[in-house]
Amino acid sequence: MTPTAQRWLSIATFTVGLVSTAQAELLVGQTAGITGPAADSVKEVTQGAKLYFDAVNASGGVHGQHINLQSLDDKFDPKLAAANAKALIDKGAVALFLTRGTPHTQAVLPLLAEHKIPLVAPSTGAMVLHKPVNPWLFNVRASYQREAERAIEHLGSIGVTRIALVQVDDSFGDDAIAGAQAGLAKAKQQPVAHQKYPREKPDMPAVVSRVLAASPQAVLFVGTGEAVSEGMKAVRAAGSTAQLVTLSNNASSGFIHSLGKVGHGVIVSQVFPPERSIAKAIIKDAQESARKAKLELTPSMIEGYASAKVLVEGLKRAGPKINRQSLRDALEGMKAYDLGGLEVSYSANDHSGLQYVDLAILDESGKFRR
Repeated sequence: MTPTAQRWLSIATFTVGLVSTAQAELLVGQTAGITGPAADSVKEVTQGAKLYFDAVNASGGVHGQHINLQSLDDKFDPKLAAANAKALIDKGAVALFLTRGTPHTQAVLPLLAEHKIPLVAPSTGAMVLHKPVNPWLFNVRASYQREAERAIEHLGSIGVTRIALVQVDDSFGDDAIAGAQAGLAKAKQQPVAHQKYPREKPDMPAVVSRVLAASPQAVLFVGTGEAVSEGMKAVRAAGSTAQLVTLSNNASSGFIHSLGKVGHGVIVSQVFPPERSIAKAIIKDAQESARKAKLELTPSMIEGYASAKVLVEGLKRAGPKINRQSLRDALEGMKAYDLGGLEVSYSANDHSGLQYVDLAILDESGKFRR
């Protein structure tokens, strides 16, 4: 063989290697607030997903293809979330995954049908993502409305009747508060106070001052990390002993750390089984993965882990020639899939995923207790 022929053969072999490498990768795109008010819980839910993806990749991937999770920071800005999602779609993502925030996910929704790409496991429980059914969106976690309603039911069961509601003034806040109001209506009650605050630069001490004027026995905060933490601190700084409650979007170690001593006794709703339980196989598996990675398992990490497991099962069922349409169809055909003690089912009329809701209380050491 001549030197020229050898050179062209080397180039051809290198090119084939590049193509083979590209085909051996499944790009999964995430846009979320890596920085900003939701950063702590975004970090943990993403860590949980990576624990599962890393285990799958270590065992050969899906149909010989490794999963590459690319995460872009939208700084918890809905406009940037949409722009990030479009960039990930243009890169060739087979799915969007673990978006964070209700208005942020809503900003992404128009892109799904336009580009025929599934969004799996948005890290939000907004009812607008459940009904009406979006053929390209697959929820994993339960709805915020069910969480809020369950929290109100619990407060009623322990004799608390004077309940105040504090919410962020956006679609997330409105959605979750609808669940709380449904719970109050069942008990034939009304909130003693209901205050909204802006998502940008809220004045939580002023909001809390207005709420405490109604002498509530409990305050349900619907919002994200920093604002809720500041609100709860303001309640205690004012001398109130009202029971403090929030939803699972704040079930992160970062949120607990931000509360400090104020966290003792705070109730946080949960959408997955306890992170220290071994009664369910998925928790036991997640614990082992976290141990190997030298991480402490948290509720937010379990959400990411379970969400990744659903996505991977969909990719497996999509067959060796995975594309966006085959993944969507595979997910919609998933019936009674056992995540490890939790069953997930989808159909053309139901993309809700799990319905699991529980409550936890923070103990003096900053650990969730059920």
